[in-house]
Order: sequence, then structure tokens, then C-alpha cells
Amino acid sequence: MKYMLLMNAPSKTGDWSVATWSQDEIKAMVSFMKRLNKDLSEAGELVSAEGLGTPGQAKVVRAGKDGTPITDGVFPETKEFLAGYWIIDVDSAERAYAIAARASTAPGPGGKPLNMPIEVREVMSGPPVDVP
Repeated sequence: MKYMLLMNAPSKTGDWSVATWSQDEIKAMVSFMKRLNKDLSEAGELVSAEGLGTPGQAKVVRAGKDGTPITDGVFPETKEFLAGYWIIDVDSAERAYAIAARASTAPGPGGKPLNMPIEVREVMSGPPVDVP
């Protein structure tokens, strides 16, 4: 079964507070993420993983009446934002939860675990069976 793990980060100014971290703290977090991705890849569980740009770079896009894009944003008032994701292919929801818990412990300032919320959602392979 495939799951998407969505890493949400707290936001105060529209950007992740990582901008205030020391270079060593940033390196520790990046090393942690690389190690996690390597372990998942070696276990054959990693499908995809990416970090995302900050909310300061985000736009919401809609099609206007004539089909031209209409953009809205940035949204610095958000309390948290999607910082990155993993798509994993594992045998059970419990395994997905275990991986999410591990990802949540990425080190932050002073090396303390961030305990970030990681949303776990199954990737649907098709519509539910009861949909006509």
C-alpha cells in the first residue's frame, strides 16, 4: 500500500523558522533527512520524497473566465505549512505510522527533536468500490 507522509512545519512569518537556525543545526537536520531517505530506499519503501519551497514562494492559482491564470498569495498568516513529503510503499498502515514517527524526530535547534506533525494519508489506487 502506498502512503503519503506530509511534513507540516510551524510558520511565524510565512517562512520556516529554520532560517534562524545555525549552520550546524541545519546540517544536522539535512543529514537526518538524507539518512531517513537512504534507509527507506534501501528497504525498498521509498517511492518519492521532496522538500517544498516556503509559503513566501507559494501562490494559489485559479483559471479566470477566459482560462488565464489568476494567482493569489502569499499567505504569511498561516500557522503551519507543508514543508515536504514522502511517498512510501509499505505493507501496512502501522509501518507508515512508524516511518512518520521517525521523520517527526528530525533534530531542530540545539539538536532537540522537532516532533513535527506528519500527516499520513493512503494514496488511492482507484475510486472506492461503492462508487458507481
